[in-house]
Amino acid sequence: MFVDEAVIFVKGGDGGNGCVSFRREKYVPHGGPDGGNGGKGGDIIIHVSDKIDTLLDLTSRVKYIAESGVHGKGSTKKGKDGKDLRIDLPRGTIIKDRESGRILKDVSIVGETIVIARGGRGGRGNKCFATSTNQVPRQAEKGKPGEARWLILELKLLADVGLIGMPNAGKSTLLSRISAARPKIADYPFTTLQPQLGIVEIADYRRFVVADIPGLIEGAHRGIGLGDEFLRHIERTRLLVHLLDVSPFAKVAPADAYFIIRNELKQYNPALAEKTEIVVANKMDLLDIQDGMKSIQTLEEKISKPVCPVSMITGKNIDQLIGLMANALHEAPSALNESVCG
Repeated sequence: MFVDEAVIFVKGGDGGNGCVSFRREKYVPHGGPDGGNGGKGGDIIIHVSDKIDTLLDLTSRVKYIAESGVHGKGSTKKGKDGKDLRIDLPRGTIIKDRESGRILKDVSIVGETIVIARGGRGGRGNKCFATSTNQVPRQAEKGKPGEARWLILELKLLADVGLIGMPNAGKSTLLSRISAARPKIADYPFTTLQPQLGIVEIADYRRFVVADIPGLIEGAHRGIGLGDEFLRHIERTRLLVHLLDVSPFAKVAPADAYFIIRNELKQYNPALAEKTEIVVANKMDLLDIQDGMKSIQTLEEKISKPVCPVSMITGKNIDQLIGLMANALHEAPSALNESVCG
């Protein structure tokens, strides 16, 4: 199950209290103070792991509290420090403070560790308070409480290419065609209910990662449909591949569908609309050659962009599309508009 949001409470361990104690030995009935310091509370540590790719594990537990430090003891024995508590997060997780909404960290490096809530300092024992004028101090410090805060965790997939389009445009089929990913595919809207990732292998041992998100509909940025909560997953991508259904059975005309999705991107985050984009006309196998050529020409005129015609069923132009995606990722953006699939 893919989970990309979680809210958790984290608290560092409390510091142990300092001890009030006096040395008592045979022949030394009135020894000096020997109360030890309390141990430090454990920290809450975020660790970025490549072993997980979802926040599912964090949904079964809300509170994460590190171990408290042990109180100090006599004979100047310091209390044991509390154990740190580690929380594993997948790459691409954004950590926010729930109260302020401020982004605390955007984690993307595997193996990176961040102390997100520090443990409290241990209190000092009475030995630390001994002076020339106060040789029998009877006070000690209490341990400091650990830092505590509520966190909002948001996962944004790390992919090079994001597939966008209306439901049933063929995004999942394309992902299954160009990678080893096997998303659920069916001839009805909202087949994809969670983001899918696929790795595309190209020449010279190069590869790039493609993310398929649930189909978008008009009003998605306001929470209508299923795709709005997944728009964040294409914010990190370098390239958008916009699929349009040009078949006679499409519920929305291709040009209208294009502008609806473009508007949703702009409303959600204007930076999304500025990303490099490849426009793909899918389901060309349902049009004859003459009608298909005319449809592509009309579409290009309406959206003022080149269009790559493909068929996921027959495989027509799939290899050319992969090449176009690779060029767009590795070459100058200006070269993109000069290349279309044949």
